[in-house]
Amino acid sequence: MVEEILDPLVGLAKAAVEEYVLRGRIAAAPVPSPPELEAKAGAFICLKKHGRLRGCMGTIEPTQSSLAAEIIENAVNSAMQDPRFEPVTADELEHLQYTVDVLTASEAVSSLADLDPKLYGVIVESGVRRGLLLPDLDGVETVEDQVDIAMRKAGIFEGEPVSLYRFQVERHGG
Repeated sequence: MVEEILDPLVGLAKAAVEEYVLRGRIAAAPVPSPPELEAKAGAFICLKKHGRLRGCMGTIEPTQSSLAAEIIENAVNSAMQDPRFEPVTADELEHLQYTVDVLTASEAVSSLADLDPKLYGVIVESGVRRGLLLPDLDGVETVEDQVDIAMRKAGIFEGEPVSLYRFQVERHGG
């Protein structure tokens, strides 16, 4: 079977997970890096196994020196640190599919009318609690669903005052 050519961002996420799971090491960023990996941006890496979520973690804003470093760290965290799942094992690697979402800067919105769950991700804040939901997720059809899920993720209860933010993603893989 000929392996399909991977998007460079997806390929980096896959290599990072495999390097960590198989060798216990953090992968190095490619040198030279493609220009798109030299920028700084928040990124979420989601892993699926047989079509079901297996791990998803990321950063809203950049925390690393480059998008390459952001992808490497978040890919390893998705595989090993997502509290909803056990760490990924070596025998699972061949069954994983990867999605890399590169986030734009978030912007405050004044009402639900400014949101669209297919186009925008949402961040809901109340005090120090903050929940995020990526855009265009299966089963999330309405703005109300999207905001409700983000609130639950943050432990924010209905009726509490919240601030809303939206962002877009450039999705790779999936």
